Amino acid sequence: VLSLARPLLPPTGLRTSLSLLRVSWIQGEGEDPCVAAVGERGGPQNPDSRARLDQTDEDFKPRIVPYYRDPNKPYKKVLRTRYIQTELGSRERLLVAVLTSRATLSTLAVAVNRTVAHHFPRLLYFTGQRGARAPAGMQVVSHGDERPAWLMSETLRHLHTHFGADYDWFFIMQDDTYVQAPRLAALAGHLSINQDLYLGRAEEFIGAGEQARYCHGGFGYLLSRSLLLRLRPHLDGCRGDILSARPDEWLGRCLIDSLGVGCVSQHQGQQYRSFELAKNRDPEKEGSSAFLSAFAVHPVSEGTLMYRLHKRFSALELERAYSEIEQLQAQIRNLTVLTPEGEAGLSWPVGLPAPFTPHSRFEVLGWDYFTEQHTFSCADGAPKCPLQGASRADVGDALETALEQLNRRYQPRLRFQKQQLLNGYRRFDPARGMEYTLDLLLECVTQRGHRRALARRVSLLRPLSRVEILPMPYVTEATRVQLVLPLLVAEAAAALAFLEAFAANVLEPREHALLTLLLVYGPREGGRGAPDPFLGVKAAVAELERRYPGTRLAWFAVRAEAPSQVRLMDVVSKKHPVDTLFFLTTVWTRPGPEVLNRCRMNAISGWQAFFPVHFQEFNPALSPQRSPPGPPGAGPDPPSPPGAGPSWGSPTGGRFDRQASAEGCFYNADYLAARARLAGELAGQEEEEALEGLEVMDVFLRFSGLHLFRAVEPGLVQKFSLRDCSPRLSEELYHRCRLSNLEGLGGRAQLAMALFEQEQANST
Repeated sequence: VLSLARPLLPPTGLRTSLSLLRVSWIQGEGEDPCVAAVGERGGPQNPDSRARLDQTDEDFKPRIVPYYRDPNKPYKKVLRTRYIQTELGSRERLLVAVLTSRATLSTLAVAVNRTVAHHFPRLLYFTGQRGARAPAGMQVVSHGDERPAWLMSETLRHLHTHFGADYDWFFIMQDDTYVQAPRLAALAGHLSINQDLYLGRAEEFIGAGEQARYCHGGFGYLLSRSLLLRLRPHLDGCRGDILSARPDEWLGRCLIDSLGVGCVSQHQGQQYRSFELAKNRDPEKEGSSAFLSAFAVHPVSEGTLMYRLHKRFSALELERAYSEIEQLQAQIRNLTVLTPEGEAGLSWPVGLPAPFTPHSRFEVLGWDYFTEQHTFSCADGAPKCPLQGASRADVGDALETALEQLNRRYQPRLRFQKQQLLNGYRRFDPARGMEYTLDLLLECVTQRGHRRALARRVSLLRPLSRVEILPMPYVTEATRVQLVLPLLVAEAAAALAFLEAFAANVLEPREHALLTLLLVYGPREGGRGAPDPFLGVKAAVAELERRYPGTRLAWFAVRAEAPSQVRLMDVVSKKHPVDTLFFLTTVWTRPGPEVLNRCRMNAISGWQAFFPVHFQEFNPALSPQRSPPGPPGAGPDPPSPPGAGPSWGSPTGGRFDRQASAEGCFYNADYLAARARLAGELAGQEEEEALEGLEVMDVFLRFSGLHLFRAVEPGLVQKFSLRDCSPRLSEELYHRCRLSNLEGLGGRAQLAMALFEQEQANST
């Protein structure tokens, strides 16, 4: 009957809807099936159960509670922690404490630091030597007493006091122990933190029972945070009651006597494996399973042996990593055949992301051409520059890798030798890494000794490794910013617009920022009987102070025939504390809250100076005015002409002016340090001549060890203006000034259209 009636049935979607309606009607005729099921399992069979369920659903409906603050109560600012990790209560996984001594602090302890320090979040060294001098890059804690029990007790007390709330596990070891850091970190990651655990190489006490075991200190041991918290009140008692010449035995007896916790070598399926290295044993020849799988090796008699052990275990880890990569690549090849794309969807190299696919011509990643001696993509815009430094080492490594891979693939039948790099191309793909395409002229040698020259193209990829967060000093957005505006006589008229913008963007929202104006008079301006060219500026400053009570806008007057940015900054620097954050601006700058915040975050005292790149609008006489966006539904705006440049909220378009470096954010202490170094290296007349041709950014670049951060700043949009390029500037500064004016006239298409219209006008 179904086979005969199937053509008469409605479509599938409609049949599903009818079946759902039928289920609803059936459930409506009888009792609620959920209530019936509860009754069958022995639950409440009260007929009001369904009503109570519906009422419960209504109680859990979300409600929007409007925010209300009583205006009669004082507002209490909520204090937030410095890091979100503190607010969430999360902790780091592992802290490593190394027990060292006066004799081995500069030898074995340094070897431990060089081999494992980069694997752990924190590594501390504890010694009983009083006033021990810490080697570079090591954090040493001196207790002042070299007795073993005292040293162990004070170490545990220090860990509990300073790090008990920040770490889940504490690993204590001696400086004559080599630790396989990745395995130890993986072990700590597999163990549960909510337990009292004392894990290491279990040893029996002399004359004690089988249950009384301590962890041998030579092979290291793990203490859980909960066990350390419980042990802290008993440290003083154990130090007075337990006598032992070894710190590990003293700790084991203290844990057993006070808490009843003994050492274990295995927990939750994880076994702590260690290896005792025999005297004069060569690590390169050691191949036992106990050695290959060990977490710790002891004893290590000298630093060179520590480095040899590290070399051997690093090679083992590298071989294991390569083996796992080959297995994963084989699995990817097998599974790719089953995908809809088939083998065509397999990217090269296998397992790495496919190359970036541009969606427009503006997203195309360009290739940089190079040879073995020169590169044709230079930072300063030059067409050709020598290949040197890290770039030369990078190219050399790529050539060696290409030759090594060719010989590995074709030996022993063929052997290749590089004769010349014909062409080289490289580009950085943010999804994959650095890609290389090399045209090599090779000499091929067969097994019979025949030689032949071959030209082959090879492709290589240096993939992106694990992304790591670089440690940076802590900065806050609560720092007060001191804006500094040097003002020439020719810029006095434009300063009124700057002050109005400053009032609207900084004073009105009550930003934590101040303004200092540096009024620069010429040698014959503002003298006796002569009108003050900055009279209007001073009146505008007084008006802003009256309009915004409590605001203090300072201004200083200086007289200079040829004002230099560095000399003007020297005047301002002497009148402010060393911890002042300066924001050096120009009369065309319009700083706002976002710009000030980026100034606070990117300028780091003793670490980094920030010089933003502002957006410069094109000349409105050459650039056509873009119409404002129409009402909703009016359709998209017409496309910009090619070469017009980005608009960035500007009706005329523009560009980021890389030639200008007048704006900058830096701390006064960093500027004074760079200025002192300049004065030390250049003395007398040479310094005077150098100051004429330097800007503040050049001072930081040449005479400071700080990082110089230069990036585009979309919040700094400047109207078109021609900079005054003084002939007193140095040749480089004068060239940059002229280039900034020329590039700021308009885009290539706009300049071409202006020339075309001019030629047509001249021809007619």
